[in-house]
Formats: sequence, structure tokens, C-alpha cells
Amino acid sequence: MIQLQNLTLRRGAKVLLDGASVTIHPGEKAALVGRNGAGKSTLFALFNGTLHEDGGDFAMPAAWRIAQVAQHMPETAEPAAEFVLSGDERLVHLREQLSKAEQSGDGIAIAHAHGDLHDAGAHDARSRAEALILGLGFKVDELQKPVNSFSGGWRMRLQLARALMAPSDLLLLDEPTNHLDLDALVWLEGWLQRYAGTLIVISHDREFLDAVTRVTLHIEHQKLTRYGGNYSAFEELRAQQLTLQQAAYAKQQEKIAHLQKFIDRFKAKATKAKQAQSRVKALERMERIAPVLADAEFQFEFKEPANLPNPMLAVRDAVFGYRAEKATKTEAAGAQQTGAAGQFGLKPELSDYATTATLHAQLAARGELPPEPQPGDRVILRGVTRTVMAGQRIGILGANGQGKSTFVKTVARTLPLLGGQITEGKGLAIGYFAQQELDVLHAGSTPLEHMVRLARETGRDNTEEAREQQLRNFLGTFSFPGEMVLQPVGQFSGGEKARLVLAMIVWQRPNLLLLDEPTNHLDLATREALAVALNEFEGTVMLVSHDRALLRSVCDEFWLVARGGVAPFEGDLDDYQRYLLDEAKRLRELAATQNTPDSIASSADSTSAEAPKPSQPTINPAEQRRLDAQRRQQLAEKTRPLKRALEKAEQRMQTLGAEQTALEQRLATPLPPAEIADAGRRLKAVGDELAALEDEWLRLSGEIEAIEQAATPA
Repeated sequence: MIQLQNLTLRRGAKVLLDGASVTIHPGEKAALVGRNGAGKSTLFALFNGTLHEDGGDFAMPAAWRIAQVAQHMPETAEPAAEFVLSGDERLVHLREQLSKAEQSGDGIAIAHAHGDLHDAGAHDARSRAEALILGLGFKVDELQKPVNSFSGGWRMRLQLARALMAPSDLLLLDEPTNHLDLDALVWLEGWLQRYAGTLIVISHDREFLDAVTRVTLHIEHQKLTRYGGNYSAFEELRAQQLTLQQAAYAKQQEKIAHLQKFIDRFKAKATKAKQAQSRVKALERMERIAPVLADAEFQFEFKEPANLPNPMLAVRDAVFGYRAEKATKTEAAGAQQTGAAGQFGLKPELSDYATTATLHAQLAARGELPPEPQPGDRVILRGVTRTVMAGQRIGILGANGQGKSTFVKTVARTLPLLGGQITEGKGLAIGYFAQQELDVLHAGSTPLEHMVRLARETGRDNTEEAREQQLRNFLGTFSFPGEMVLQPVGQFSGGEKARLVLAMIVWQRPNLLLLDEPTNHLDLATREALAVALNEFEGTVMLVSHDRALLRSVCDEFWLVARGGVAPFEGDLDDYQRYLLDEAKRLRELAATQNTPDSIASSADSTSAEAPKPSQPTINPAEQRRLDAQRRQQLAEKTRPLKRALEKAEQRMQTLGAEQTALEQRLATPLPPAEIADAGRRLKAVGDELAALEDEWLRLSGEIEAIEQAATPA
């Protein structure tokens, strides 16, 4: 067991723990929680032996084997399976001994080495390593790929698999869920629930902690307190404790005030001096109850959108993916035009009624952008037809690598649309938080410089809210007080950088939020503040996240990205978790019936999200192109009248929108009563006509969508 008695722990001159005492029993699974900077990672350093106590006693069995995730990025060209397998250091050592024995021809040493290897589990070590890798979201054909061929997030998954591969009595996990999607997270929960050793985990994912841990260790005000139960039980117990403490403190304060009043009144009277003195001594002996020092909760809110187009956008027969290496000059120019304004979240307007489809059609007509995917393009999703309405709360689900981020990136216009069209509502303003959004911050720039740059690039640098003091005040609401706004961003933690990106998005007043794993670097308090802000947001939210608490709190419908398409998911997150478990079971059964890795990989790909569809007869490519062209021609003839009506409605909406703006500006100026009445009546008429046109636009769009869906081959 692990014992801490009157422990003092420092980092430099800062005291993190003072007089901390706690016991962790063998086999317990404990969550270590507390504010950022409270000392959680420092306590991990004490457990793994890289740091020693500054006072008190720390004891842990010397024979315990410790495993934890290495924090450095692996750069080796070693195959992924071998890299994970080498996490079992004893197995590696025994294999080296066997190799030496075989080279020397020592038969007895060879026999002993084989026996030791058997005891160490060498017979199934490779299958266990591969199971870890596949469970964390890798594909079968990636088992032999070099480690340095993967992106940073995937390499950290391999580091996690390597730590899980190591035999251990104590497993230390510091934010293990940061680089995982929901599928891998569910798998990891199951693995940790079966883990037989002692587990201590730092995480800001409350549902993960609830599923895995049964003890909670809370660091607060340099003290370490043990609570029985998972994180939800800890919150309830702590709330009760704080309530009782506050009541006891208030009662004691009343008693102190009463005694002090008696002392002040009678201390100068000879007849009462003795009694007064006894009360003075009573006050001195009294053990004072500390007041409840609740940390200031972080809160923020999204500003009310300037307008709410409905629908927000319509996706028609769209193709999502990655353009071939030879991008056109037009695409490069478009990327430059988007610039920093796009990377900081707000999509720039193309016109009063921005239409990506129109832009693509114009570029295609000039030969500057192909209307369909070209040879060499990497297509991820095809034939996507969806409509996003005002006020929707959409959670985007899907297995790893199915295209969730690709879909969101393309809607946010950080990736080009390979085919089809995306029609955007008038006045659409997108706030985009990407997984790699932290990387677009300039390490040498301060938060204030980022805000000033953002104001300039969005054309709002001459407004009142863009003045330096207003920007300072705004950053202060995101916990960037005082001189912190003048510190380089490169010195900030991941959570501080994430808060800055959120601040920059909020400042721009978006009406559509595209959030791709926004909680990776946020602590529990900030996650809760984000959930509250999203629930109060009046616009539309599209959310990709592995944080189930956030998904449950914010989203009221889900889309499933799978098998190269996007479709509604009928069910909640519990249904999705059962769906994932069923899929994992089916893949295991399928793998057991196959003999070759290639067949397993092919089957895994075909069943990664849905049941395989019946095979289709093979069609000659030329004949297929002819049939596709014929189908597109028939579809165009059916939809042409509807599209003409839709275009006419859009033009009229644009005209009425301009008139509405002019009338509102006119009414904001002093006018004679008669003109005010006329302008008011006209403004109402314009508003009523706009509402009717929006309903007509929605109806026409629905009819076009229905025709296109009916024409799409099954």
C-alpha cells in the first residue's frame, strides 16, 4: 500500500502539499483531482521516484512495478507492434538472455531462458500488444507501420499502449483520454476496469472517472483529502462537507461575537473583571473553524448572434476529403484570403448571401476548380446531403478515422469541398474550434496582441469594443487578469491556450459553432463553464467530442459518420456505447474466423461502422460513368424548376434584407411622427415577407433534398 504521513511537497519555492496524510490500498483505483497547478503531476513524480518528499514520510512497497505513459514524442522507425511489445521490459530482457544463450550454445541457459519466457507470457505477448493497439483505434494494416510515420496524437496513443503492455503493480495515468476519441475511450474504460493492480489517474473527464475509479483524492489548499466513491460521489460528499463546515463556522462566529461583546462591556469593571478574563482565555483556547474558501468559478457566455439564418446551411450531394498535391492557384489564393481570420474562428463573408456552391460553380466555369473529385484526391465522405437548422444541437459520432474532423473542417472552409455544394444562410458566421487550433496561436505574441490582430483582420479595429482597455476587460473574463495579457502565449499551459481560443471565438459573435474536441486541455471547472455557455447559446452547435458529459449536456440529436457518409443516429450515447461494444465483438468473432491479416483488415474496414451491404455486380467503368451522367441529367431536369424558384427567393431575400437594414438605420435617426409610422409599417411588411420567403426557401430546399435522395443509388 501507499502511505503519506504529514507530507510536505514543494516545486521550487512553492509549497504544494503541507501536512498531507492519506493511504491507498493495493488494488484500489483512485482519481487524483484538483485545480490546475494544485500539484497533481508533482505528486505523480513522487510516486514514480523522480521527486522526493520535502518533509514527512512516504512509503510504497519496493517490489512494486510502476508503469506510466511516457510524455515525450517517440521518433523511432520501429514498427508499431514491436514498439508496444517492448513496453514489457522483462520480456525484452529475457529475449536478450535467450539470444546470448543461443549464441554461446549453452543448453542449460537456453532451457532456463525458455522457461522464464513462458512464465513472462511470451507465448501470447504479441497478440496482447496487437489487441492494445487495435483497441486504441489503429487498423490491422497499421501494426507494422513505423512509429514515426504516425501523427503526434497517434504516437501518444502508442505510448499509452506501451504503458498498458508493461506488467505493473501501480499504473499512473496523467490525462490518458486527451488523444482518444469516444470509441477508444470506451475500450480503455473496459481495460482499466479489468486491471488488477493499483491505479491512480488524473483526468478531467467526469464520466471516465465515474466508470473507472472508486476512490477520489482531492488536492485543495495544500491538503490532500481522501473520499470514498467515484467522482460524482466525491462531488456530493464535498458539497455536504462544505455545507456543514459553513454552518459550524457561522455558529462559532456567533459565539465569538457574544464572548467578545461581554469582554468589551465588562473588562473595565472590577466586579466582572474575573469573568471577562475567563472569556478572554476561552477565546484563546478555542480551535477556530476555517471559513469555506470556495474557489472563484470560471464562467463565460457566448454573445447573442447578430442574426440567425434558418436554415444555417444546406449540404447537397457533397464530397469531402483532401485535394491532391497539385492544388490550383485559385485554392492557394483562397487560403491566403481566409488567412488568420479563418484560423481564429470566424468565416469571412463572400457576399450578403454567401453561397459556397455558387463560388464553386463560377470557379468550375472558368476552369479554375474541378466540379468533381479528380484523380489523386483522397475522398473520405461522398454523397452527403444534410440540412442544419437554427438552434440545433448536433453531436457528431463515428469510429476513428471515419471522417468526423474532415466533415467539420470542410464546413468551416479550412478544407476545400471536393464536389457537390454547401449553401450558406444569409449572415452565417462560423466559430470554429479545431483539435489543432492551439497550434495557430503565435507563441511569441501576447493575448492582447492576438485580440488586436483579430480585430484588425475582421474589420472591427475601429469599434469601441476593440479599444485596448475593452480588450483587456474582455480577456479578464476568461481568467487573463492584469499583466497576464502581456505574457507570451508560448509560456501558457494547454488549458490557458484553449481559453484564449475560446475567448477569440466568443468575441466574434458567431451563430454557428463547429467544435472539434474543444475539451482536450480544459479542466473540469472550465468544461462545466463551456457546457453552461453552450446550453445558453442561441445559435447552432455542431460538436465532436469524447467528453460524454459534455455531449449529454449539450446535444439533443446525433449524426453518425460512417461508411463514407453522414446519417442521423437513432438513439442516445448509451445506445452508441452498446453499438460500439457490439461492433467490437463482431470484429473479434470475424478475426477469429479469418486466417490472414489482409482478410481481417478488409473485414474490419467493411464493418467499422455498419453491417456490410450486399455486394453489387461489377460494372464497366465507362458504362458506370455513362449511367452516372444519365442519372445527373435526369436529376437536373427534375430539380431545375425548383432551383430556379429557390434562386428567385434568394434574390428577393437579399433585396428585402438590404431594405430592412436601411429602414432600421432610418428609424434610429430623429424623424417626424408621420415618417416614423410609415417606416414602421414598411418594416413590418418587409419582415413578414422575409419570414414567408424563408418558409418558401425551406420548402423548396426540402423538395430538392427529397428528389436527390430518391435518385441516389442504394
